[in-house]
Amino acid sequence: MSSLAATPSASTSPNYFQERFGVDHALVTRCLAAALSAGGDFAELYFESVTSSSIGIDEGIVKSASQGHSMGCGVRVLSGERTGYSYTDSLEEDRLIHAAKTAALIASGPAKQQVVPFVETQVHDLYPVIGLDAEIREKLALVQRADKAARAYDSRITQVRAGFNDEVRHILIAASDGTWASDTQPLSRFSVSVIAKGADGVTTRGSGGGGGRVKLDYYTTERTPEHFAQQAARQAILQLDAVAAPAGEMEVVLGPGWPGVLIHEAVGHGLEADFNRKKQSAFAGLMGQRVATDKVTVVDNGTIANRRGSLNVDDEGTPTRNNVLIEKGILRQYMSDKLSAKVMGLQSTGSGRRESYACVPMPRMTNTYMLAGEDDPADILRSVKCGLYAVNFSGGSVDITNGKFVFAASEAYLIEDGKVTAPVKGAMLIGDGATALKHVSMVGHDLALDEGIGTCGKRGQGVPVGVGMPTVKLDKVTVGGTGHGAGN
Repeated sequence: MSSLAATPSASTSPNYFQERFGVDHALVTRCLAAALSAGGDFAELYFESVTSSSIGIDEGIVKSASQGHSMGCGVRVLSGERTGYSYTDSLEEDRLIHAAKTAALIASGPAKQQVVPFVETQVHDLYPVIGLDAEIREKLALVQRADKAARAYDSRITQVRAGFNDEVRHILIAASDGTWASDTQPLSRFSVSVIAKGADGVTTRGSGGGGGRVKLDYYTTERTPEHFAQQAARQAILQLDAVAAPAGEMEVVLGPGWPGVLIHEAVGHGLEADFNRKKQSAFAGLMGQRVATDKVTVVDNGTIANRRGSLNVDDEGTPTRNNVLIEKGILRQYMSDKLSAKVMGLQSTGSGRRESYACVPMPRMTNTYMLAGEDDPADILRSVKCGLYAVNFSGGSVDITNGKFVFAASEAYLIEDGKVTAPVKGAMLIGDGATALKHVSMVGHDLALDEGIGTCGKRGQGVPVGVGMPTVKLDKVTVGGTGHGAGN
C-alpha cells in the first residue's frame, strides 16, 4: 500500500494540468466567485479530460475498434442540502462563467462564502502515469490470443467474443474551500464471453475478464488472455452437465473473490451516507450497534495499488482511505462525500465519486470486501451436511431500503456430507443483507479480491469498483431453484 507522496511528479504537477485544461488559479477563482454570486455555502469545479480506446472481435473477426477523447468541466454549488449543477464541454472562459452562474442560480441561497486560497492536496501514488501509446495491433494480438485459447479449451465451445478497453482520465478539482487536487487515472479491462453447445443442443454461457489501473504488460505477465479465456470456457462447459439447483432454506458457502459482490450490493450500498441521512437505508440509525456476527469485518479501501476501484484522490479532491465500515459485527462508519459529511456532522471518507464531468458526485464504494478470518476453507466445506457452494455470480438486484437481494449464481455446486459434488444451474440466493450478516458462522483465511471487472451503477452513473471476500459460511439462506429441496 503506497504512502502519501510529498511532492507530485513532473507529469502530474499543477502546471501540467493547467496546460492540459488551459486554466490557471486566476481564472478558476473568477469561476468560483461567479458560482457563489447568488449565495451558497460551497462551490466546486471539476475538470476532466479522457482519452479512450476499445477493440472487440466476434468469431475471430474484428467487429469494433474505436478511439475517442472527451473534455469538459462540471460546476457544483451547495446551499444547505440544495445542489446546483451545470457543465460545459468547452473550457473557454465565457462558457465556464456561464456554467458557474447557471449552477449558482439553481442552488441560490442566503449565505455567501468567499473563495479561500488554494492548497494543493497531497495525494496517493497508487498506479502508473501512462498514456494510450500502445499500438492497436498489440491490443488486437492479445484479443486474438483469447479467442484462440477459448476455442482450444473444448470442441463444444461454439462462439467466442473478446474485447479490450482502456482509458486515461486526467482530472483537476478546485473548490471554494481551498481544495486544489489533480490526478491521472489509467484503467483497462479485458473481457471474454463464450457459448458452449452440448450433444442435446442445450447451450450455456461463460465469461471471464479482469484488469485494473495497470500497464499493458500486465496482460502478458500477470493475467494473460489465455487465463481469461480458459476461465470463461471452463464455466460454460461445466454448465453443460449441471443439475437443477435445489430449492429451500439451507446452508450456503460463498467462495472467495467475486462472490464479494454480494457484500457490495446487499451491504455496501446500504452503508453509503446519502441513503442514511435520508433514512432510506436498512442501516440508518444503527451506528455503533451490532449488525452482524463478530466474525464479520467489512472495509471499503480505495488505497490498494493498481486495483480497479482504487483512486489517488476522489472526485471531490479528498485522498481516498481504508474505511472500516463494520468491525467484528459492529457498524462503525458510513461512506461519505463532502455534502453528506457536512449534513451528518461526519468527516468525508474520500468516497465522493462521479461518472464524468456531466455528473454530480455522491457517496460511492471503491474496493469493498470482508476481511479474512481464521477458519480453514476445507473445514468450512466439511462442516456442511447438505447445502450449496456458490463460487461465482452473474447478476442480482437489491432494494436499498430493506436490504432484500436476489443473486443468480453462474457457478455453484452441491455440498453433500461435507464434499463438493455436482455442479448446479439456476441457483438463486434470496434474502436481505442485514439478516445474512447475522448468519455468518465461519470465515476463511483465504481472502481474495476479484479479477478487476466490476462497474457499480447508482442513479444512472457507473463507476469502476472492486469487491472481495474469503470463503464464508452462511448458516441459513433461501435458495431458489427448480430441483428437489435440500435434504430431499
